[in-house]
Amino acid sequence: MPVETRSIRDNSAVGRFPTVTLGFEEDTEEEKEQPEENNVQGENACQRWLRKVCPCCYNKPNEDEVTDTLVTGVDELDNEDGINDEKPATGDHKLDELLLNVQSIDLMKSISGENRIEHHTDLYPSDNLIIRRGQTFQMWITLSRPFDRSTDKLHLELKTGPLPTLAKGTHVIIPLVEDLDDGRWEAAVVRQDDKRIKLSVNSSPTALIGRYQLKVETSCTNGEAISTHDPANDIIMLFNPWCEDDTVFMDSEEERHEYVLNDVGLIYYGTENQIGLRTWNYGQFDDGILAACLFVLEKSGVPPSGWGDPVNVVRIVSAMINSPDDCGVVEGNWSGNYSNGTSPTTWSGSVEILKEYHENKGNPVKYGQCWVFAGTFTTVLRCLGIPGRTVTNYNSAHDTDVSLTSDIYLDENLDPIEELNVDSIWNFHVWNDCWMARPDLPPGYGGWQAVDATPQETSQGTFRCGPASLTAVRNGQVYLKHDCPFVFAEVNSDKIYWQRNTDGTFSQIYSEKKAVGHKISTKAVGSDKRSDITHLYKHLEGTEAERIAVETACRYGSKAEAYSSPTAEDVSIEVTMEGKGPEMGQDAELTLTLRNSSSENRTVILHSQVAVMYYTGVHKATIRKDETDVDLLPNEVKILEWSLTYEDCKDKLIDQAALMLTLSGRVKETQQVLATQFSFRLRTPNLFLTPVGKAVVGERMAVKISFTNPLPLVLKAVIFHVEGLGLLTARKINFGDIGSHASVSLTEHFVPTLSGPRKLMASLDCKQLTQVHGVTDITVEESNAAP
Repeated sequence: MPVETRSIRDNSAVGRFPTVTLGFEEDTEEEKEQPEENNVQGENACQRWLRKVCPCCYNKPNEDEVTDTLVTGVDELDNEDGINDEKPATGDHKLDELLLNVQSIDLMKSISGENRIEHHTDLYPSDNLIIRRGQTFQMWITLSRPFDRSTDKLHLELKTGPLPTLAKGTHVIIPLVEDLDDGRWEAAVVRQDDKRIKLSVNSSPTALIGRYQLKVETSCTNGEAISTHDPANDIIMLFNPWCEDDTVFMDSEEERHEYVLNDVGLIYYGTENQIGLRTWNYGQFDDGILAACLFVLEKSGVPPSGWGDPVNVVRIVSAMINSPDDCGVVEGNWSGNYSNGTSPTTWSGSVEILKEYHENKGNPVKYGQCWVFAGTFTTVLRCLGIPGRTVTNYNSAHDTDVSLTSDIYLDENLDPIEELNVDSIWNFHVWNDCWMARPDLPPGYGGWQAVDATPQETSQGTFRCGPASLTAVRNGQVYLKHDCPFVFAEVNSDKIYWQRNTDGTFSQIYSEKKAVGHKISTKAVGSDKRSDITHLYKHLEGTEAERIAVETACRYGSKAEAYSSPTAEDVSIEVTMEGKGPEMGQDAELTLTLRNSSSENRTVILHSQVAVMYYTGVHKATIRKDETDVDLLPNEVKILEWSLTYEDCKDKLIDQAALMLTLSGRVKETQQVLATQFSFRLRTPNLFLTPVGKAVVGERMAVKISFTNPLPLVLKAVIFHVEGLGLLTARKINFGDIGSHASVSLTEHFVPTLSGPRKLMASLDCKQLTQVHGVTDITVEESNAAP
C-alpha cells in the first residue's frame, strides 16, 4: 500500500512551530533531491528553517533585504533536516533568567498540617489540599529570585470545569493585596524568606465547590511568566458550616460534629409501635468517597457554575442518588426479586455503593429502597460539607395527585375501588434533612430543609424532592419551593374517605385527622438515643395551630373542597411599629390592629410567637409564645399593644439582633384563618464622627469619634475600625473596655491623599455589641503648596 505524502505543516494542527520528527520518508527524499535550495544566497538560519517547514509561506529575500533575525521559542528540529547546526538561537534560557519564575508551590496540604486542621478536612485521606470556602489558607511559593514588592507583581489563578469563565465563577483570579478582607478572593504576603514567600489566601464564602486547577502568574519589568499546571497542586473546595457567611453555616459545634463530621449513624425502621434501628456507615471520609461524590456532581451534567448554591446542589444530589431518569447511583427495587443485584436489606453503609458507582463509571448500583437512598444521600451531604441527617417518618403518606390528602375511594357498598386507590401510607419512610439558609425564600424559612432521593414523584420533570423548608411544611405554606406540598402530605395530610354516588360523583363521608406522620425520628446529637423531631414538621396533633396548617395547605391542593371554606373573610390583622423601632437595650413595643368589617360580633383565637432570627432567615430560638381570645364588636377596630422586654431577649440575641413576631388565628364564627409575620430588630447605636481641622491634600487633620454604650453592661475589648478612600487606609484601634452606659471619644489623625468629596467611615466591634457604624462627609481641597 503506497504511503500518502503529506507536508509536515499539514500535521501540525496546534502549537507554534512543529518539530520535524514525524518520520515521513518521502519528505526526506524530496529534500535530498533538491540540495541546491539549502544554499540560497542571502538566507539566514530562520529563513532556511521556514523554507524547509513551509515552502508556501517562504519568500526568497532580495539581497538588499537580508537582515539578521532572532526567533525565540522554536522547537528542536530533527537531524534529518540537515540544518540542526544552523538552528536559530532561541535565547529562552537567558530570558528565563530575567523573568520572575515559579520554581515550586507548597500548599501545606499535609493531613496533620495547619490548613487541613483549620479547615476541618484532616479526616479526608486525599493527597490534594482540601479546604472550605470563606476561610483563609496558607501556601509557600518558591521563586527564581527574591520577590520585590515594589516592582514585582503576582496573582493566583484557579480554574474549574471544562470551560472556565470569569463571569460564571469557574475562573478565579486572586489578586495580591496588602491586607485581607473577609468575603472575597484575595491573597497577601505574610512572610518572605529569600526566594520563598508565604501567602495567606482568602476564599469567597460563595465560591463554587469542586476541584480547581492552580497556576501562579508573575510579572516584572522584564516580562510575564506563568507556572505550569501540576495535578498534585489541585485544590478541592467544600461548603463551610464553620463560616458565618456561608449559607450552610451552623453555629453549634456539637451539631457540626454530629451532622458533618460523624461518619457513623443510626437509621430507624419498623412501625411506630415497634421501632427498629440499624447502624449505617456513612464513611464520608473513606478513601475515594470524596472523588466519588464529585463524580456524582459531574455525572449530573449540571455545569460547575451551578455548584455554589447549596439549594441547587442538594437538588442535583437528590436526583442523582436514584437512577430512573439520569443513571444515578442506586437503582430502586421493591419487587422482592433481587437476583440481579444486592438485596436492599444487605447494605450496611454507603461506601461500597458509592465506590462501585464510581469504579463502574456511572452504572447504577443494584438495589436500594428508601433507607439506602437516604443513607447514601447523608454521606454525600456530609462529604461536601452540607450538614445533613437521616430522618424516618412513621405512617408516611404518598400523595400522588397533589390533593394534600390521602384519599380512600369506596363504591356504593363501601367496598374499596382498587384502581382509584393510588395514594398510600407507608409503615415508615426514610428521607433526609439538610441545614442551610434560604435566601430564595422570605425571611424565616432557613434552617432544616427536607430532601428526599427515593424516586416517588417528579419535581420539574425529574425524580427528586426538596429542599422543602420545615418551617413552611409545619405551617402549611405549601406554595413555597421546593416540593413543600409533597412533604406536607407525607407528614400531615388527612386521610379522607370518599363514597361513589349513583351519578358517578363522590362525596366525602369520613376523615381521619391523626393517621399520618408519627414519631418522626433521627439520631440524637452526640449520642445513640432516638430524637423525636415531629414538632419540627407539624404542630401538636389536633391543636388549633395544626388544623390551621392543614386547612391552609389544602387550599392549594387539588381537593380544596374537602375542607369547609370560611363563610366570610371579614376580619383582618396588621402589625405596625412606631418610628424607627426599639433600640438596643430598650424594650420592644409593637401595635396589633384587628378590624371587624362585618355587622356581627366576631371572636378571634389569636396565637403569637416571637423568635430570634439569623439575618439569613434561619430561626435560632423562640423567646415567648402567647394565646388570647379577642372579642370584636360589629365594625370595631381594636388596638392591642404588644411588648417584649430587653431582659427577656438579651441572652438570646445574635448578630443583627433580628426578631420575628408570628401571628396566627381563627375566627370562631366563620372559621376564617388569620396569619402574618413581622420582622424587626433592636437598633444598634451610631458612632458620631466629627472632622477636626481643614481638609487639604497632604496636610495633617483629625477626626473625633464619639460613642455611648446603650447597654447596662461593660463592653469588653472594644475595637474601632476607621478607613476612608483618599483619606486613610484601614486602621484598627484596640480601645479596651467601655463601661455600662458610658460615653467615650477618641481622636485619630491622618493625611488626605486625594481631593474632592470623601467619606470617612468607622465601626465598633466587641463580643457584646456588633453592627455599630458611623460615617462623615469630608471635602478635601487641593494643596496650594508650590510644586
